[in-house]
Amino acid sequence: MSEGQFGKTTRRDFLSTAGAATALTFGASQGGEAQTIKPQLAQVTTAGEGVAPAATANPDWTRPAAMAIPKEGYFKSEQGRYGPVYPWTPANYGFTIIAKVKPGREDAIREYGKLIEKTVAESPNVLAPLKLHYLRWVLFDAGSGLHFMYQGIFDTDFDKYVEDAVALFMSTGITTVFVNLEGWPDDWRTNTAAVIKFFRDHQRPSFLEYGEYPYVSADEVRKSLAVKSALSTMLDQMQ
Repeated sequence: MSEGQFGKTTRRDFLSTAGAATALTFGASQGGEAQTIKPQLAQVTTAGEGVAPAATANPDWTRPAAMAIPKEGYFKSEQGRYGPVYPWTPANYGFTIIAKVKPGREDAIREYGKLIEKTVAESPNVLAPLKLHYLRWVLFDAGSGLHFMYQGIFDTDFDKYVEDAVALFMSTGITTVFVNLEGWPDDWRTNTAAVIKFFRDHQRPSFLEYGEYPYVSADEVRKSLAVKSALSTMLDQMQ
């Protein structure tokens, strides 16, 4: 391309190139060594009730995907370190924990939410070891008293997430919101197995999960957005 032709490059042309580069980043990341090792799983849907989806070695993130999951939360009983292994879905890994709140602890739980907000504002990468996409906390009355719902989407398996969470709380000195819930083990700081049992006992498996850009890790999203931002900045400097 000549200098004159280069100077006529439009923003639309360049952002189109940025989009292509972003797509290449997704593709490269999925094949890179830093990517979390994941089992081969479905790209689209189940083949029937209780039947695991057809496997695919390289999921296509450009094609939205949904997965219907049996009521047990998995397609086959494959034992992990602490119990059945939950599947990798188009939404990645995750859980929904629902537990009853100890009497008089609602305000403490809400204050803990503010503490997390403050901690992340001061140290944006404090939760990075958990490989999170999203967290959502909900308080609601289930008819038998106040309950707490903890929903998380992340890139590690169920058990590793809990292990990493306990290690994170220990290293930062921050306690955990779960001390306000009934059934939480008093020795949680030294008894990871009891913590994981609590999570598994209070897990409510989803029966459908969907991903608009399926099987993409949080790291891949960040890298791709960084590439797009860098290319956009380069274009601005050319104006």
